[in-house]
Amino acid sequence: MTTPTADEINRWIVRAALDGADAPSILAGVCERLVAAGVPLVRAALAGDMLDPSFDSVGVRWKRGRGAALEQFLRTPDAALDDEWLRSPWHVLAEGPADRLRRRLGPSYVAGEFPVLDEFHRSGGTDYAAIIVRLGEGMWLGDTRGVLTSWLTDAPGGFDDAAIELVVATLPPLATMFLWRSMQRSARALMTTYLGTDAAERVLAGNVVRGRAECIRAVVWYSDLVGFTRIADAHRSQVVLAMLNDYAEAQVETIEAQGGHVLKFIGDGLLAIFPDRDESNACERALDAAAEARRRLDALNGKRRAAGLPVSDAHVALHIGELLYGNVGSPRRLDFTVLGAAVNEAARIEALCGSLDQRVIVSSAFAQAAGDVARSRLVSLGR
Repeated sequence: MTTPTADEINRWIVRAALDGADAPSILAGVCERLVAAGVPLVRAALAGDMLDPSFDSVGVRWKRGRGAALEQFLRTPDAALDDEWLRSPWHVLAEGPADRLRRRLGPSYVAGEFPVLDEFHRSGGTDYAAIIVRLGEGMWLGDTRGVLTSWLTDAPGGFDDAAIELVVATLPPLATMFLWRSMQRSARALMTTYLGTDAAERVLAGNVVRGRAECIRAVVWYSDLVGFTRIADAHRSQVVLAMLNDYAEAQVETIEAQGGHVLKFIGDGLLAIFPDRDESNACERALDAAAEARRRLDALNGKRRAAGLPVSDAHVALHIGELLYGNVGSPRRLDFTVLGAAVNEAARIEALCGSLDQRVIVSSAFAQAAGDVARSRLVSLGR
């Protein structure tokens, strides 16, 4: 590789991003080119916020001889992780006015300011630079409001000024690429979180037009919590909210584990579908999900009773029928959901659980579609 200039590196970043290269590949390519240009890197990292219910931020880390890898940082109340962030150079840049922080790690280095730099010093690092690329208000994504970067060398003389300035010259396109990828990842995470996996993939593929819906045949799951109104009237809102989350988690995880798609939370109710060309397979998966949800809810109730918390149960209806699956709503406010008589019928079947003293009721249409193996698990309740 010839000695690349900053313009050549920047053009390569843009081309690689447009060609679909991921963030680790691009950071690795940038670091290789910087090294070829005389920047003696041993480690480099980028990080920024991510809009995801599970992950607080996302980063990419490159190490000499090991390449680059994506890192996602869990959203957690872990005090140790909070302390690690508060005592990091990146926190200083994120909170303060300065855009750069540099520390020489040679023989005169004094430990104690930043634990991570003490570690770099012990491992042979000689010079460290942290740089933030700040974003305008219209580009903010989370609280950091910028893309954080760090650069480490183990060369005896550290970085010279020309090396630092070459790194700085590559940061606008590198940060833009990273931000673009983070926004793509956040968009996919948010779509999946609020719409479910299948509906999110359809929307991201371009199905955003009101009235565009597909006729499908699927198993419908409709469930509701038992006695929820009474519980909500008797307890504080935060207790009720935590309870809803507990019971939703137990059902959603079992539904998705069996290939179902959770489409909507309706108060304390839940609407999901199990689409499959093989109807008997869809019915069997729905029955498996209902059985596992019963086991999980029983275990959850045992824990909640032991903790002195209110408990409930879920009534579940399983039905099968023709559905319209797609966009409905106003031109600027759409919902991606299912419509059809089968949804209304499932809701009415669920309402019978209390009077028939059953936790799960399936329709006759479901029983007929289930096949011999699944049907052997069912007991008739009469007309």
